[in-house]
Order: sequence, then structure tokens, then C-alpha cells
Amino acid sequence: MGEVSQLIQIVSIGLSLLLPLANPLTSVSLLLSLGGGLSQQERARQVKQATFYVMGIMLVTYYAGMWIMSAFDISMPGMRIAGGMVVAFIGFNMLFPSTSVGDMPEADRAKESMQTHANPSIAFVPLALPGTAGPGTMAMIISSSSRLDSVRAHYAEWVIWVAPVIIAAILGVLFFVCMRSAYRLVKIVGHDGIDAISRVMGFLLVCMGVQLVINGIEEIIASAAHLAS
Repeated sequence: MGEVSQLIQIVSIGLSLLLPLANPLTSVSLLLSLGGGLSQQERARQVKQATFYVMGIMLVTYYAGMWIMSAFDISMPGMRIAGGMVVAFIGFNMLFPSTSVGDMPEADRAKESMQTHANPSIAFVPLALPGTAGPGTMAMIISSSSRLDSVRAHYAEWVIWVAPVIIAAILGVLFFVCMRSAYRLVKIVGHDGIDAISRVMGFLLVCMGVQLVINGIEEIIASAAHLAS
């Protein structure tokens, strides 16, 4: 396989894993509920800020993932099981939401900030974190970075290091486009349409989370069987 094909393959896999988790539509709902009092210019400025925050969080999480795991002595099976539980929990909440996006604790704090500041900042919290680059996204990224050693033999070194930047950039562009088109999206699909899409993504996340847990358990069983033999 050519190196360009390797890059395309990794980017495609990364997007398929992270897009349901990042789910820019969640941040669209947050922007609609919290950004109504902002001027168009201020809203555009904060959307641009949030885009850079999202990409920065993803890249720092990826490149620091292995260091985090070694620093806290976290095994790969443990990370996959814990990450799978977080992803499944987030997916379950998206599939069966008990509260609206605007009722999130982070949204409440942002509303309080809006009451005390003329131009409150909603770019980092809640649009970027946890709106798009939340715990589930970070858990999936760290889990992926923990598998670097197992894929180095199959991919060119530069592909492994460049692919995350491209993935983060593409997700950042999608986030930016969704944010800038938030009001237009609502006119096209409506709030019910956004809710339906979020529920479908929630179901996919539950499936992904369960599979991560299964993979982690299989690794523990295989390791135990190897030690026993």
C-alpha cells in the first residue's frame, strides 16, 4: 500500500471513530441556546475561537496520550474498558436524553456568565469542551494513541504523525461550518431533525463503547492465558 493510501486510510478511520463522538450538532444546539444575546460579529469571533480550541484539545490529547498512560501506569486494556464505558454512557445519554442540551451544567454556568458580562465567552466552555471535544472524544483519542506501537510496522512514520493533524483540521472545519450555519441548519432540518440525528449518533456510540469494552476484556483474557501457559 502506498504511503498516500495509508494516510487516506488512517484519516478515514479516525473520522469514522471521532465524528459521532465529536458531533458538532451538540455545539450547534448550545450556540442556539446561549448565543442569542451576542452580536453577529461577537458570535462569529467566538465560533472561530472555539474551532481552534477544539483542534487544540484533540491534538494535545493525542500527542500526550502515551505520556499520560505511562505517567499514571494505565494499561491499554484498562484504557479501552474505561474509554468504552465513557463512550457508551455518553451514547446512551444521547439516545435517551433526560435533559436538553441547554440544561447541561456547563450551559447553566455559561448562562450565569452571560448575565454578569457584556460579552461572555462561550467558546471554550461549553462549545469546545464538552460540546465537541468532550470526555468521550478524549477517551477515544487516548485509546487510539495507545495503539501506536502496534501499527508502526504497517504504516510510514510520517503518516502516523501527520494523520492526527489532518483529522483534527477536518473536524475543526466541520465544526466551524456547522457553527456558522447553525441558524440555517435549524431552518432546514428543524430542532426535531437535529435531535433525531443526535439519537442515531448516540446509538452508534453505544455500539462503539460496547465493542471497546469487549476488546479490552479479550486482551485481558489473552494476556492471562499467555501467562498461564
